[in-house]
Parts: sequence; C-alpha cells; structure tokens
Amino acid sequence: MFWLVLAAILAILIWYTLDKPLRYWSDRGVKQSKPWLIFGDSWVNVFRTKSFCEYIEWVYNMQPNSRYSGIYQFFTPTLILRDPDLIKQITVKDFDHFTDHSKFVDPEADPLWGKNLFALKGQRWREMRATLTGTFTSSKMKAMFSLMDEAADTFVKFYGDKGGDKIELEMKETYTRYTSDVIATTAFGIKVDSLTQPENTFYLMGRKITNFSGILISLKFFGFFLAPSLFKKFKISMLDKAASKFFRATINETIQMREDKGIVRPDMINMLLEARKGIKQEDNSDTIDAGFATVQESTDITKFRQLKQLTNDDITSQALIFFFAGFDAISTAMCFASYELAMNKDVQDRLREEIKQTYEENNRKLTYEALLKMKYMDMVVSELIRKWPQGGLLDRICTKPYTIEAVRPDETPVTIPVDGLLWIPVFGIHRDPAYYPDPEKFDPERFNDENKVKIKPYTYIPFGLGPRNCIASRFALLETKVLLFKMLLNFEISFSDKMHLPLRLSRGLNISVDGGFWFNLKRISS
Repeated sequence: MFWLVLAAILAILIWYTLDKPLRYWSDRGVKQSKPWLIFGDSWVNVFRTKSFCEYIEWVYNMQPNSRYSGIYQFFTPTLILRDPDLIKQITVKDFDHFTDHSKFVDPEADPLWGKNLFALKGQRWREMRATLTGTFTSSKMKAMFSLMDEAADTFVKFYGDKGGDKIELEMKETYTRYTSDVIATTAFGIKVDSLTQPENTFYLMGRKITNFSGILISLKFFGFFLAPSLFKKFKISMLDKAASKFFRATINETIQMREDKGIVRPDMINMLLEARKGIKQEDNSDTIDAGFATVQESTDITKFRQLKQLTNDDITSQALIFFFAGFDAISTAMCFASYELAMNKDVQDRLREEIKQTYEENNRKLTYEALLKMKYMDMVVSELIRKWPQGGLLDRICTKPYTIEAVRPDETPVTIPVDGLLWIPVFGIHRDPAYYPDPEKFDPERFNDENKVKIKPYTYIPFGLGPRNCIASRFALLETKVLLFKMLLNFEISFSDKMHLPLRLSRGLNISVDGGFWFNLKRISS
C-alpha cells in the first residue's frame, strides 16, 4: 500500500510539474489554447497534422473575438497578437520594448547566422541596420536591375531553345536556379549559370543550406525549443557546415580579388565594401517605388550610428541571409504565382497584355522605370504576397517589461516579462474575411487604385512592420516582377497532369506542396 501511495504522489507531482507551465496564460487572465502535455501546441508540428502555414492560421483563429491569445511552443508561452491597433502599438509605437527576434540558432554554433541582420540584437542590430540602409534604396535597385534582367533573359532563352512547343517542368527546382543565379551575381558578386551547369557548387550548396524539410532538421528545431542549454553546450549547428564554409570562402576570395584589382560592380558586395570604407550610401533616384507592398525605412534608423568596423564575416553573414530570402522565398513565391496564373487564366491573359504593351512601348526591351510603372503587374504581385506571404509569421522578443492595458470588459492588464515571446500570425491575418472578403480567392482587384486605399492599416504585412521590417522588400519585389515579365512574355503557363489538384500544402517547415509544382510552358511566338 505504501508504494502505491508513493507512486500516486509521484505521479501527481510529475503531472503538476508538467501541467503548471501550460497554465501560464490562463493564470494571467489570457484566453489560451488547449495544449498537450509536454508538446503544448507544437503537437501539430511534431505529428505533422497541418502544414506550418495552416498551423499559423489555426493559432490565429483560436480566439476570434480576442485582441490576443496565448499558446505554447512546448513549454514556452507565446502571445498571439490579433488586433491591428495592438500590432501597431507593439511594433511601431512601443518598438523600444520589442526590438529583437527570438533566437532559434545558437550564434556560437552557427557564427555566420549569428552575425546577420535578422539575428542581431540590441545596439549591434541598430548599427548594422544603419550601415545597410543605403544598400537597398531605389537607386541601388536600379543599378542591380540589369543583373536581374540578364539572369531572367538567360532563364527564358534556355527553355525557349528547348525542342517542341510545350515543356513540362517541376517549377520549384526550376525557379531556384534563377534565384540562385540572381543572388550569386547581386549578393555574392560572382556569375553562375545554374541551367547549363546544373551541378555547380554554388547552387548545390544553396540547396543544402536552405533545406529545412528533412526529419533531422525538424528534430533539431524541436530540440532547440525543448533543451536550448543542451544545444548550446554541445554547439549543435542548424546550418550545414560544409555550405557555411563554402560561402565564407567565396566571399573572402571575392573581396580579396576586388581589393587587389580595384573591381567595382553594382552589387551588394560593392556596397558593403563602400560602407566598410565609410562611404555613405545616398538615394538619389527619383524613380517610383517598387510597388504597393514596399515597406519604407523607419526614420528612427537615421538616428543610429553606422558600424565603424565591418569584417569579412559580417559581410558574408549579410549575403547569406539575403541568400535565404532570395533563394527559397522568391522561388516559392514564383511557384505560387505560376499556380494562381494557371488557375486564373483571365488574370494571366490580362497581365500578359500589359506586358506586351509595355514591351512594345519601350522598343521591345524592359527598363527599370517601365517595369515599376506597370499597374496590373503590381496588383498581381501584391495579391500574390497577400494570399501566399513568404514571411507568414513575425516574432518579437520583449526586451523591457511591458504591460498591455485592458481596453475591453473581458480583459485584464497583461505584463510581458523580459524575453517574453510574441507572434504576429501574418498568414492568418491575410486570410481573415473581416479584412479580405472571400480570402481564398486570388483577386488582384483588391489592390486597384480604388480598393487598396481601403485596406485596414496593419492587416497587410508581407514584409514585416516597424523598424525591423524587411530591408530588402524592393529587392524581392523587383526580382519577382522581372521574372514574371519575361516568363509571360515568352510562355503560357498551364497545369501539368503531374500537378496535384486541389493544392495541398506539405506538412513541413518549408512552404511547399505535396507532389511538387508541375506546370507546362507553351511558347509564345513574338
């Protein structure tokens, strides 16, 4: 009997120990989810019952009548922000309380990751942001445009020269070859042709370092949340070490060659080298902006002082984070663009007509100014990243204690402690029918001149918010528009028989679909 009682007491103690952290929010008067023991709300990801995008939408819709709600990443309490006014308050008005992102990679195990703009914290982030601000201005994008245009021409010519009237392609791999070449030339300062040289080292290493679809990497992510101190102690790396070593060597060689031979190119490496020399980047362009979705740099950034020293590793880290954004995110966005254009042939035909008209009016060539003046192109791209935002989730870490005051009868003041984690579920907000009627419909007319001014502020956030918004929104929009222009000028896009319809999102950390993105490209005679 004694042992039975002891076992019962131990069982109760263990249950209490495991259950108490999962009542963190309810104990503070915050409506919360129904977390599983140990797993919290991450059971959805662990057991892959939903794609990550569907998971974001799921947590957003848990408490539809609340300004915020609580969930748990295993035992980590996370506050979900739902109300646009509260999101503005946290990310803009009271930004100094929420300056950092959460750390999901140990900077000691992955030093290249720890030095990039996304991962940096506090004063170091402020200085790096001020240093990089001039790199992505309109005038710098205009300079980079020719490199993107050349890569897009190479891309369409390669497939245009294939035999037959129609080509069947898995477009995720196909588009990553374009984005790899663009990043190689604009960020790393080297020329690569991943179409004629499909096994080139730059492309293969790019695939390695951006692949988060395997079981091992998923276990690493979950392990980092469950036992971060253990991961830190053994310096367990998230990034592929061989790929990290390759990119560091590539940047070092490029910098050495440029400094020895005085080489100047209109790319990120050149701009960062100028920043290292103390040359201030100015935006002297009077060109229209990259589109409706472009985020503007916060005026607070101009108050930050620039870094006095910029090492080769600092430069490599910035190039690497833009590789992540440009290689995978842009190629995935182009896959979903192809899906929507194939699904909505009227949109594809109308966009192609605008492309042809622009092409003829500019003497059968594409210019930077002409591309950015295309209204329907901007409407299509704006709707694309509304429905399929690549940054489907934003996070903020509390850096100074902060209290969310009660404004509704069912609320009580909620104090966020230092290191408290907040999520802004972009994917859920963008698909909320309260802001976007019939949200599953791909409708570029949401962004025509009449309708786009009616969009509620802080409900359209494809590139983040506040001072920590995406510094490269112009780059991403320009790269996407250049390839869309050249693709639709030369090809009609339709579904291959291999494409799985209706679309089903893959249940992994990468945004993808089951069976791949299979399309037919039919040549258009010019």
